[in-house]
Order: sequence, then C-alpha cells, then structure tokens
Amino acid sequence: MTRRRFKPPPRNRRFKKLFVIATEGEKTEPTYFKSLNTGRSVVSVKCVKGNTASSPGDVLKRMKKHINKKELIGGDEAWIVVDKDDWQDADLKTLLEWSQSQTNFGLAVSNPCFEYWLLLHFEDGNKVANEKACMTRLKKHMPHYAKGALDITKLESGVADAVRRAESRDKPRTKKWPTAVGTTVYRLVEKLTTTEEPSA
Repeated sequence: MTRRRFKPPPRNRRFKKLFVIATEGEKTEPTYFKSLNTGRSVVSVKCVKGNTASSPGDVLKRMKKHINKKELIGGDEAWIVVDKDDWQDADLKTLLEWSQSQTNFGLAVSNPCFEYWLLLHFEDGNKVANEKACMTRLKKHMPHYAKGALDITKLESGVADAVRRAESRDKPRTKKWPTAVGTTVYRLVEKLTTTEEPSA
C-alpha cells in the first residue's frame, strides 16, 4: 500500500483563514469573538488586546505592530473593533483610512458601545440613547453581565438575529461608522460565521 505524502499548503494559503482582530476592550470583545471560532469552522481568531491604552490611535498601533510580526496571507483579514463613545470623528477617520488602504482590512464601530451589539442578540435595541441605557437594557436579558464576565452561552442562539437587526438599522449602508445608535460589527461577524474552507 502506497503512503500518500503530506504536502504543506502553498505559502499564499493556509488551512484556516486567519482573522486578526484588534479591540479596545481587554476582555469582553476578545471573549466574544473567540467564541465564534468553533472547531467546526475554518476561522482562527487572534485578538490584539490592550491593557490601559485604548484610544483609536492606540488600537491602530497595536494592529500595525502585530501584522508586521505576523504576515497576512491568502484570504486572511485584519479588523479593528472600537466604540464611538466620546471619540472625535478625526480619531475614527484615521482608522477608516487604514481600513480602506487594503481590501482585506476592515473597521467595525458600535455607537454608543459594544454592549449595543450584544443587546441585539435579544431585541431590536430601539430607543437606546446612550451607554448607560444600553447597559440597563442588556442586564434585563443578562442580569449578571459585567465587563470581563461575559456568559457566551446566553448569546449563542442570537448571533444570526443580531446580524439581521444590525444590518436592518444600517440603511443606507454607511461607508464610515454609525452616527446614530447602531453598529457595524455585524459585517465582521457575518464573515466569521460564514467563512468556507479554502478550495485546494
């Protein structure tokens, strides 16, 4: 019986598509995105986390440093995930320009905060005026929620609904970031949850 020799993937392709995701948050966002990387998927998620420096510029610096050390190949993608919060448009414009510099770069912004994306797993998120209101509403669905203490099991069944709800609010589709309450995180999550195995 002839043994088949293993052939490594070509240099411009890997067995799993890599998503490098840089976030402001140190715990909540990385925990969420890593939960989408199931053993059945062909997605490998690397979260570039920060500790104290979390401005859009700081997040961008961490992303650039990481992708300089770990080259993106084939269909790999790099995404920055931030909150609108109190950041000025000029801060976000820097990230937007970076995301538009390569076809495999992306920017996902939540207004007012990432918790709004989590809230969409349960409801339409109407009449949420600010971060405080968002947190209050989210805790009706996740009473024990706290930053850094995310119970993924409460969210798993609502991912598709969150994508649908976020997309329905993104009309017309913004090329920048939500100026009203909304989130473009759904664009990244769609990619993470629908990525198919690269063809040979």
